[in-house]
Amino acid sequence: MSGSLRRWRWLTVGVAAAMALTACGSGSGDSGSGDAKKITFWLSTAAQIQGYTDLAKEFQAKEGITVEVVNQPYDGYQDKLRQSAQANSLPDVASVPSLDTLWINQLQDLSATANNETNQIRKDLVTEQDGKVLAIPSDLTAAGLFVNKTLFTKAGVAVPSDPAKTWTWDEFLAAASKVRTATGAKYDLVYDNSAARIRAFIYNNGGKGFQLGADGKYQTPDAATVAALTKFKAMNDNKVMPKSVWTSGADPNALFKSGQVVAYFSGVWQVPDFADGITGFDWAAAPTPGPVHATDINLGGKVVAFNNKDTAAAAKKWVDFLFQRDNYTKLAQSNGYLPVESGLTLKYPFKSKAALDGFALYTQEIELADPISASGQAAGTKLLLEGKAAADDPTKAELAKFINGEQDVQKTVDNIVNGLNAQLG
Repeated sequence: MSGSLRRWRWLTVGVAAAMALTACGSGSGDSGSGDAKKITFWLSTAAQIQGYTDLAKEFQAKEGITVEVVNQPYDGYQDKLRQSAQANSLPDVASVPSLDTLWINQLQDLSATANNETNQIRKDLVTEQDGKVLAIPSDLTAAGLFVNKTLFTKAGVAVPSDPAKTWTWDEFLAAASKVRTATGAKYDLVYDNSAARIRAFIYNNGGKGFQLGADGKYQTPDAATVAALTKFKAMNDNKVMPKSVWTSGADPNALFKSGQVVAYFSGVWQVPDFADGITGFDWAAAPTPGPVHATDINLGGKVVAFNNKDTAAAAKKWVDFLFQRDNYTKLAQSNGYLPVESGLTLKYPFKSKAALDGFALYTQEIELADPISASGQAAGTKLLLEGKAAADDPTKAELAKFINGEQDVQKTVDNIVNGLNAQLG
């Protein structure tokens, strides 16, 4: 499901960590004897890898098994997994954006890890089918707002600090425009080019978005959704927001980091990146605008273990090691994860107060979020387990046409619904 993968899009080259980038898994088959001395672990991330490489060293010292941590480029990652499945060369373990019907039958059952009460993994977040746990999320994510605090301070405009008393989108946009005018900034806002992030905007503005009906098909959305999309188009006027992000692939992350943009709507995965990558101005996570307190709650990645010959037992052992409570605490702290294990006391290693405050705010945001916030990822998982999947979400392409004036909002909505349903069979 496309909404799971927002933070991976900046990578343009693959990086192998811990060991040189070499072989993949050794082919599918029955579980091996457990004597494997090397396994591969694939993931794709811009800035959240150190925790895995640190734990790989600990795992090798304890178990005598080397874990080759391979950071794949996001572009083409899903295709590479599919090609690897067809070539019988899947990695042994992977953190994936979503499951795939092509290789879902090659996954090992991770129930022992997921159901270990000591781990306290949130049961509502695992992917389960026929009593088997196919995937455990590495972390929880939520969409949200960041502001250039330096610009707000310079303009004398306040930013709310309590998510329970947040601003509406109209109030935020008025504040951002005031800041832009007062400071000479270039834009009020940049907004991630992502179907998942658009879900958040729709929910914030009272719409239900593109939901599955009782017949298992996506339904024509409500009037509030149509109104939200119309509002979003109007914001792409090269003053409130640059049209280039949604129509020609400009990088919103880079635009915000330039210091010339008042605010950025993205998500919690940006916090570690901003903690290290923004030095020219003060930034802050800010409460997501309403009037509806909602976001898009998603899973940062789904950890799976493939049933590769001779390495299957070692692969399951690595997954279990990752989610052992003390180890997962280290992983979440080092990588800057919102945890999937309940009751952890995390001490993130950021010197940046903005980063620490950001994690605290996102925790509050998730607690307050309307239940609709998790419906997007839940629908995608449901369809996939039924042997259906909308592999290519048409939302981005159709909204680009709408923003460019190539079609009206009703045609845009119809094309999104029809484009999703055409893939479900």
